[in-house]
Amino acid sequence: MGQKIHPGGLRVGVIHDWKSNWYTGTKEFSAFLLEDIKIREHIYGKLEHAGLSDILIRKDAQRITIDIYTARPGIVIGKSGVEVDALRKEIHGMTNKAVHININEIKRPELDAKLVAQSIAEQLQNRVSFRRAMKRSLASAIRSGAQGVKVQCGGRLAGTEMSRSESYSEGRVPLHTIRADIDYGFAEAKTTYGRIGVKVWINKGEIMPEGYEGVTQRDSRLGDQDQARRRGGTAEGLGASREGGRGRSQDREGLGPVRPGRRKGSGPGGPRRPGGRGRARSQESTERAPAQEKPPVEEQPQAAAETEAPAEAPQPEKDEKKKDES
Repeated sequence: MGQKIHPGGLRVGVIHDWKSNWYTGTKEFSAFLLEDIKIREHIYGKLEHAGLSDILIRKDAQRITIDIYTARPGIVIGKSGVEVDALRKEIHGMTNKAVHININEIKRPELDAKLVAQSIAEQLQNRVSFRRAMKRSLASAIRSGAQGVKVQCGGRLAGTEMSRSESYSEGRVPLHTIRADIDYGFAEAKTTYGRIGVKVWINKGEIMPEGYEGVTQRDSRLGDQDQARRRGGTAEGLGASREGGRGRSQDREGLGPVRPGRRKGSGPGGPRRPGGRGRARSQESTERAPAQEKPPVEEQPQAAAETEAPAEAPQPEKDEKKKDES
């Protein structure tokens, strides 16, 4: 189920609100719905390159309030508000109602799924490698504090004849957990060899009900550890971000945890040579050790002196003098 429905629609009324808020009778419902669709299509078509993320519509009896969320508010507002005034007049001509427009800036576009999908689609249109674009956007979202990201591209990737879909993910993206704030975005890249669809899921954490008091456990995912490090926490470096809280030693720049080495043949898990040759060699080395000890070097001059002592000549001269005296 989680793979085949919109994550936002699954959570509407639980942790997410409706994107259109108005009430009317059954006779006017279809007209109001078509009016919302036309307003959104017109805004997305006119402000295609303004980095639009979401459009919220609220309707009263004689007034329409539109909230536009964008990463580039300067393009939407225009010089001294010219673009906003023109957009307000166009929507007023479509609906014949008073229109009020609010422009809201998205300060962290790396955590907005719609904007991430649009950036990947723009890179694909500029002939950037799809793998590089996907990995770059995934890494930037994780660095910004996301708890999990999943990116999927489908179509004639790299201009191949057979269309396929490839995806990259990091962290945790629970699609069935309703309290998880999953942001979903979709965009299409119009390339020379066809259209490529881009889907992005971003997990921004869990929204718990009011008054909930649970056991706070320190999460060991990369996004939370990076967030704690930016706030001045204890986690520092890539090793602490990936291995913190798991009871294992830090890794060496992402090369895996450092584990103490084990000599061959030592311990019950070590490899053994057939026939016990390793044990026999170790016993022979211990037995031969005392026999192979060499005498110290300092004793050599004493031995040389003892060999040279009988070669001294004064003793025979004394014997000859005794014989002459006799």
